Amino acid sequence: MVWTAAGAALLAVAVATYGAASSQGESGDSAEAKNEASSGVAPTASPTPAPADLAPALAAVTSDLAGRGLSVALLDTASGKWATYGGGAFDTASIVKVDILATLLLQAQDAERELTAKEQAYATDMIENSDNDATSALWTVIGSATGLDAANKRLGLIETQGGGGTVWGVSRTTAADQIRLLRSVFDATSPLTPESRAYIQKLMHHIAPGQDWGVSAAADDPAATALKNGWLERSLTKKWDVNSIGRIEIDGRAYFLAVLTNGHTTQEAGIRLVEEASRAAVTEIAALR
Repeated sequence: MVWTAAGAALLAVAVATYGAASSQGESGDSAEAKNEASSGVAPTASPTPAPADLAPALAAVTSDLAGRGLSVALLDTASGKWATYGGGAFDTASIVKVDILATLLLQAQDAERELTAKEQAYATDMIENSDNDATSALWTVIGSATGLDAANKRLGLIETQGGGGTVWGVSRTTAADQIRLLRSVFDATSPLTPESRAYIQKLMHHIAPGQDWGVSAAADDPAATALKNGWLERSLTKKWDVNSIGRIEIDGRAYFLAVLTNGHTTQEAGIRLVEEASRAAVTEIAALR
């Protein structure tokens, strides 16, 4: 994917610190069904001011949800204004992988160490290819839900809870909390260092072909989006959770966008809803400036 000039500068810092992580081969969230069964100053807990309502913009999309769940949050990074639709907690599926990497990097900062070569390889495979085995390895390294939840208190997430045991894919979160996560990845107020933030950004800008759908559909240049998607078929209901988070650019301005959904009969149906909701949500951008 294409980097902006600012992103390229941050990437140079990240590479100097962590080195280039190698890919471990192509994988994806198709195996996600396996996953069912400190100190520091956090960024502002909530974007400010109070959110505008995205319901009017999403009216055509939400008129026929037919039992499916949808929650959306959109933040204008320049003005600080934001807008939301829906509420409640959703399964994270693979969007939790960004949170896992942020936790790993925060723990490494605390220990005053760099990521090992193996951790770098796992991180690349986890974010770029959405590999589940790499994720499970890092989930263990960070201390599973206990480690994730402790880091999230410092990262400003207040509505996210790690999945029990090894089931990281059914961690629970809200669209608003995913905006807070994106702020921790991109904002200077984050307890993550510039090097750590740039490292996550680099990986989110290089999502594997075929996995780069989602909120990027609302961007002027989808290839310039920093992205992470998640998809999970629940073993009991056979219904799909499909989520997407990322930093998108429209008219030269940056926005954070999170779309969480559930209850789909197919993954493809979930992707369609995520992209329709993303495109509809950004029609409210003028009101956020």
